[in-house]
Amino acid sequence: MIRLWGRLSSINVRKVAWTLQETGVPFERIDAGLSYGVVDSDAYGAKNPNRLVPLLEDGDFVLWESNAIVRYLCARYAPALYPHELRARFDAERWMDWQQTTLNRAGGPAFVQLVRTPAEQRDPGVIDASRAAMAPLIAMLDAHLVTRPWMGGDAFSMADIPVACDIHRWWNLPQPAPEAPHVQRWFSAILARPATRGVLDLPLA
Repeated sequence: MIRLWGRLSSINVRKVAWTLQETGVPFERIDAGLSYGVVDSDAYGAKNPNRLVPLLEDGDFVLWESNAIVRYLCARYAPALYPHELRARFDAERWMDWQQTTLNRAGGPAFVQLVRTPAEQRDPGVIDASRAAMAPLIAMLDAHLVTRPWMGGDAFSMADIPVACDIHRWWNLPQPAPEAPHVQRWFSAILARPATRGVLDLPLA
């Protein structure tokens, strides 16, 4: 059976848990990271020397890095979510990389301040800077979705999963929702997918 190590409060673990539910493949999830510990053990460090979550074990194959895990699971267990035409595949990978290197970095500081930092210790400047960084990215995403129902075009694919996890986090912060009707339409379609249950309906933590 596939094993997923990591707590569901992690956006990166949520990506993988959701992907696994899309595949329909049975899996076991073990809480790890932050208050759960585990990642500091020698046994875990031998599997993931970064000592971060998520970590995937598929038989004797061990993989870390959330977006790499999403790609692997789609390629192996849900080929309909893994574009096989070369340009379509790299278009999907481009958006997955954008989520990790750009969208997540822009919105992450506000999430940490508003969800994981006591109110009296929050830095309004950090929150404002994060909001300012996210605004053009949300606008860019909204413009992208004007002419297509999903990130990669006409069909839901692996490209939608990481981006939607970040949008879920941003939309659920205690702040006004952005004016982005095409993102909202796309995200509503995301939430209608049964595989998001138990992942994108959880509160932020």
